[in-house]
Amino acid sequence: MDLSILIWIQNHLVFVQLNGFFIFITNFWDNIFWGLPLAVLLLLKKETRLTGLTLLVSLTLCALIVNLTLKPIIARPRPYMAYEIDLLIPKPIDFSFPSGHSASVFAFVWAYFISRKDLWRWGLLIFALLVSFSRLYLFVHYPTDVLGGIIIGILIAYLSKCLVCRFKYHPKMLKFLSY
Repeated sequence: MDLSILIWIQNHLVFVQLNGFFIFITNFWDNIFWGLPLAVLLLLKKETRLTGLTLLVSLTLCALIVNLTLKPIIARPRPYMAYEIDLLIPKPIDFSFPSGHSASVFAFVWAYFISRKDLWRWGLLIFALLVSFSRLYLFVHYPTDVLGGIIIGILIAYLSKCLVCRFKYHPKMLKFLSY
């Protein structure tokens, strides 16, 4: 069923006019191009320092849990290995489940979403959905890879917020948060 959904997306939702957009979206998040600078910027202001710290913890946990633990253990092959297709981007060489892009963008965005109550969080949520869909559009993940990545990312965001809130009263953390 996973492959059938992916092929349906290719046959009905992929248009030459959109290729550049989805390549840009997926590459923009790749290597956390803007995620780390935004987290660091939030660390600089006292009012947003807790949010910045939560984002950094979330990205770190995501890398450890998804890329260094789950992907090698599950070792699911990428969809282009099961179905021959010309990819629009270079072939990823790691495993497919869970989607690292979906997990990391949702770990980051959801950590922001639950920490801040501003309008930016809605724009970031739309961006996270676009990054996740781009992985299907570009045929480098199955739908369950993306869904799994989203769920894992959200759970990591909650865990990160809990960890940061738990340790925010530690003397060294209080000093960091108050300067």
